[in-house]
Amino acid sequence: MFLPTTKKEMEKLGWDRLDVVLVSGDSYIDSPYVGVAVIGKVLLEAGFRVGVIGQPDISNDDVMRLGIPQLFWGVSAGCIDSMVANRTASGKKRNRDDYTPGGRNDRRPDRATIAYTNLIRRYSREEPKPVVLGGIEASLRRVAHYDCWTDSVRRSVLFDAKADFLLYGMCERSVVELARCLKDGKDASIVRGLCYISKTLPEGSIELPSFEEAAADKDAFTRAFQLFYNNNDPATASRLAQGHADRYLVQNPPAFYLEQKDFDAVYNIKYERDLHPFHKKDGEVKALETIRFSISTHRGCYGECGFCAIAVHEGRRVRSRSSESIIAEARQIARHPLFKGRIHDVGGPSANMYATTCTRMEKSGCCMKKSCISPKVCPLMKFGHDEQISLLKAVRSIEGVKKAIVASGIRHDLVLADRKDGERYLKELVAHHVSGQMKIAPEHTETSVLDQMGKPGCTPEALVKFKELFYKFTGEAGLKQFLSYYLMAAHPGCTAADMKKLKSFVTRELGSIPEQVQVFTPTPSTFSTLVYWTGRDPFTGRPVFVEKSAKGREEQKAILCGYEKEGRHPAPKPHWQKKQHLKGRGAKKY
Repeated sequence: MFLPTTKKEMEKLGWDRLDVVLVSGDSYIDSPYVGVAVIGKVLLEAGFRVGVIGQPDISNDDVMRLGIPQLFWGVSAGCIDSMVANRTASGKKRNRDDYTPGGRNDRRPDRATIAYTNLIRRYSREEPKPVVLGGIEASLRRVAHYDCWTDSVRRSVLFDAKADFLLYGMCERSVVELARCLKDGKDASIVRGLCYISKTLPEGSIELPSFEEAAADKDAFTRAFQLFYNNNDPATASRLAQGHADRYLVQNPPAFYLEQKDFDAVYNIKYERDLHPFHKKDGEVKALETIRFSISTHRGCYGECGFCAIAVHEGRRVRSRSSESIIAEARQIARHPLFKGRIHDVGGPSANMYATTCTRMEKSGCCMKKSCISPKVCPLMKFGHDEQISLLKAVRSIEGVKKAIVASGIRHDLVLADRKDGERYLKELVAHHVSGQMKIAPEHTETSVLDQMGKPGCTPEALVKFKELFYKFTGEAGLKQFLSYYLMAAHPGCTAADMKKLKSFVTRELGSIPEQVQVFTPTPSTFSTLVYWTGRDPFTGRPVFVEKSAKGREEQKAILCGYEKEGRHPAPKPHWQKKQHLKGRGAKKY
């Protein structure tokens, strides 16, 4: 079933009032890939009445169409940070939004978490209920953070939104616990994975440098970020507190990870895998093309790339679903009336991290000062390539499944590091699970840049070796397939000279014309953004070159894409560089 989006739908279910109303920056897609749908269905399974308002009209009281909930409002900007969804890396307004019916980017406001909370407060003054923030935008902005759009350090979004609570990370467990606390009149501040505002410093908390200190002093900001980052593992994390004027932002330790049976249960829930009819009248959503018939196999990432927030949002430790649960979902997909035989993805943050484990990590948490796979793979790591081979064979053998693609990308360095099953795994993918192209993300080839990215093990030599294996196995299978490379320009530590070397390598060694090239966007809660803001390596204290000018950033991309010689002009000045423009708007409104 779809969760209700109107009073009429509530009446059909026999509900006179909801316990929880979820408000999202996306249209309501009932899919296990959409956080609001998952949270709504998990709460429903726990016995709560839940409704969804997707992309409410901010010009009126549309946010109130389901009435005031009995327990709380849940607010999310959607599957993507609203500023990233609305702006390119160069600050230009995006014309398209894959989660909006019809594709026009005209429904999601900037800083949607704050905008929606303001709407709720405005129209529910007579019966105020707690507002709970969630989703990736809130999760990554939960403490004082650098915001590239204003080129400044901003307060916790919990203060800026004037909300009551914030649930961070993957919060199926914590949202149910919070709902039960509110229903039973218990103290909600005990819930793990929750942030709240306190007038006093809670006993036993680790105190971060305050917002005011972090905003004024980049060294204080660095100390605050490192304490924040090092307290993200449920097995070892402490409660954190950060002063904001005369109050404190309190972050409870992360929620414990779901056991595999509970993890499976989240995906065993029936999802419609479709856009709710309320939105469908306005057009289709492009996101459905890829997520409708895709399967998520695991969460978390051992990689800890400096520019990626997965480790902060989902966790460093990979948690995998059982093969039985995944196969059961594949069978459900095969029975869907719109299914044509192709599963578009079987994977996760890095597909070949499925079933990869570390015995020590599962018992004692992540190593504090040691990466799992950089600069080389830890000897305690047990690869999951053999398990994934068996899983993929089972999925593609299901009646009605013609092709099961691994499209979410793989870590090529892990394939090479696994001397027992790595090549066998790659051969299996090439023969059965590639749809014309395989995506990998070397990002760069210069050692100094890879070090700043947190990918020192992804050497040029490893990339060439992987390429040779891929085309060898492709030839043996008699197929016409190719590798696609994700590359990045203007990452901290990267100069124009580095981009010229990358261009030379890509042309000479890979025989490729770069297509998947992105300009680094400094998003909250990543080490790369920390370096972008401070201009220093947080581990050594040494200065790091950072290209902050719009012209320089776009020229780096132009070098790699080869259009610098054609006289094409770089994109306009990034939104976050236009300080005079920003001073007159934005901050006061939201």
